[in-house]
Amino acid sequence: MDDEYYMTEEQRIQLEMDKAEKKKGKEKWKRIIVWAIAVIAVLAIIWFAFLRDLYYEMNYTVRKPVIYLYPEDTTEVSVTLDINGDLTTTYPKYENGWTVTADPDGTLTDDLGKSYNYLYWEAETDATFDMSEGFCVKGSETAEFLENALSELGLTRREANEFIVYWLPLMEGNEYNVISFQSEAYTDNAKLYVNPEPDTLIRVFMTWYGSKKPVEIKEQKLTAPERKGFTVVEWGGSMVK
Repeated sequence: MDDEYYMTEEQRIQLEMDKAEKKKGKEKWKRIIVWAIAVIAVLAIIWFAFLRDLYYEMNYTVRKPVIYLYPEDTTEVSVTLDINGDLTTTYPKYENGWTVTADPDGTLTDDLGKSYNYLYWEAETDATFDMSEGFCVKGSETAEFLENALSELGLTRREANEFIVYWLPLMEGNEYNVISFQSEAYTDNAKLYVNPEPDTLIRVFMTWYGSKKPVEIKEQKLTAPERKGFTVVEWGGSMVK
């Protein structure tokens, strides 16, 4: 027979109290476990957001990279790309590369006699961008910032003007813009081959996102090589957030 049958009233009361205490303890541990899971989930979200602000690894669009060619004398030049991804748009048409005749002023002519100011391409690609250094700029001050930054990066006034008129309409309406100019993170995923080999190669690639509030970011140092001899210049960018 059940042992409870032989219990006194006092023992039964104590037993019920013990059962209630055990049940209460189990419920307490359940609450602790649920609370711990919730805390871990929140911390994971915060950590992911933090990493996302430093490094962007996703499918993104490399927008309007344009390539200028400035040989010292009129020269036939071949240009090819090795992209970590897929080209989506090119002009003139990219067929295993471009081959054009380039003049010292940058005018490019194809084998049909059509002339161009530059070679244009866009691509969808996977890469990791480093946003740990850069600049946080008010939207209203973006044009002035880009003028100064692009000069430091080696672009001429004409090249910088074409860069700014493309990107400024997307940026100046934001409260702030967080901007970083990529180096190996871009060039390793979009390799550029030019024949004959240029004496000077300048590649400017801007990653950025708009923000409603100022963002603290370590200021990036901008430099550029001296332009001499056969010079090739490329600029492009991507909005990463």
